[in-house]
Amino acid sequence: MKVEQIYTGCLAQGAYYIKSANEAVIIDPLRETQPYIEKLEQDGVKLKYIFETHFHADFVSGHIDLAKKTGATIVYGPMAETSYDIYSAKDGEVLEVGDVSFTVLHTPGHTMESSVYLLKDQDGKDYAIFTGDTLFLGDVGRPDLAIKQGSVTEKDLAGYLYDSLRNKIMPLADDVLVYPAHGAGSACGKNLSKDTWGVLGDQKKNNYALREDMTKAEFIEEVTSGLTPPPQYFPKNAMMNKAGYTSFDQVLERGAVPLTPAKFEEIVEHQDALMLDTRTPDEFAQGHIPNSIYIGIRGSFAPWVGALITDINQPIVIIANEGKAEEVVTRLARVGYDNTLGYLEGGLEAWKKAGKEVDHIESISPEEFEQRMNKGKIENILDARKPSEYLAHHVKGAVNFPLDYVNKNMDKLSDQGTYYIHCAGGYRSMIMSSILQARGVRNIVDIKKGFKGLEENGNIPLSVYQCPSDMTQEELDELVAAVS
Repeated sequence: MKVEQIYTGCLAQGAYYIKSANEAVIIDPLRETQPYIEKLEQDGVKLKYIFETHFHADFVSGHIDLAKKTGATIVYGPMAETSYDIYSAKDGEVLEVGDVSFTVLHTPGHTMESSVYLLKDQDGKDYAIFTGDTLFLGDVGRPDLAIKQGSVTEKDLAGYLYDSLRNKIMPLADDVLVYPAHGAGSACGKNLSKDTWGVLGDQKKNNYALREDMTKAEFIEEVTSGLTPPPQYFPKNAMMNKAGYTSFDQVLERGAVPLTPAKFEEIVEHQDALMLDTRTPDEFAQGHIPNSIYIGIRGSFAPWVGALITDINQPIVIIANEGKAEEVVTRLARVGYDNTLGYLEGGLEAWKKAGKEVDHIESISPEEFEQRMNKGKIENILDARKPSEYLAHHVKGAVNFPLDYVNKNMDKLSDQGTYYIHCAGGYRSMIMSSILQARGVRNIVDIKKGFKGLEENGNIPLSVYQCPSDMTQEELDELVAAVS
């Protein structure tokens, strides 16, 4: 038996490859199928099943394409209704793969169809559980992301989750391994561990949601409190996973097409395509195509695309570093942005050689920021971090202006004075700067290295506030407004 976790840091997502004898299973695969097919060919095994733990909201799974290419059966637990062929397993049903078996444990709560797969080894011993978003390390799946089914509320789902954990998960032995679908960085839970796998006994001791003395009412209150609004693309991805999608091969063939500057410009003008610049913050600041939006491939690219580009069908053309265009198209497709129409061949240098206009953003060091502050030249400081980050520690006089909500808060800015923008390390602030500039706010200055650089400078006055861990989102928003 071989169990392999295939972890993707950008999405904080774990897919799983399990083989036994001449058969294999893949659990919660990403959109692109070729890496899995290559793994099957290397091991000389046949893919028997593709297990889906639930309708994922934070990424588009590759289950449909993978099934078509391999002949494997897509398996969901009870209550999963799709527009494509699946095998809907019963609660407690056993599916054999080579010399091992998987028992389907229906665990409604995160979603109604959520299921956990219990792997028993060749001796019939419970070996591991693949928990999807039912159980994370240190947390459980939030109950507000499910595709709406009738009048079921998030509190109803939280109650189901309480029962699922206590009836299906907690009775298992302490030495059973736990393989969740996500780790720290995912928006599918509130406080996920940085570890990507663990042991059930540790979770029984340390995970608040598995406390034996916790009542259902206490659990519901704790799981549903402090939830931030989910990214706007989540329900769209969940529906794609339920209803189906365009083949990834077609998306890649259409999106990884080199474009001359003239053709690039034509597509932007005639198809209202968004110009997405995926290089580094410094490269974008030094020169970029006017009205292009920056979201760097080296950061949390896909989640920020999903959070900020509200139309999932938006036509997109790409500016990328040499050899990175196919990766950009792939990572866009992972979160359902399939309408990529090509990339600028030769990058910005080709654009310049064609005599096209180039824009830039002023980007200064923390030391330069300090000098301007001492001279009284700093007027408006925008902190692009999350409210909780801002409250914990921020520059005195800074206003919290989270990147997550920039689309909603544009009307709060004026064309008077200059806005100095920072985040934690320089990634989010450049995204925000690009958005503001593209929408006509020209008086902006980005601060390199973000709050980390400002803090390390040591001469810039800071304010500290320890945010209570049980504070609700409404209370957090009110406090941030007051402090700002």
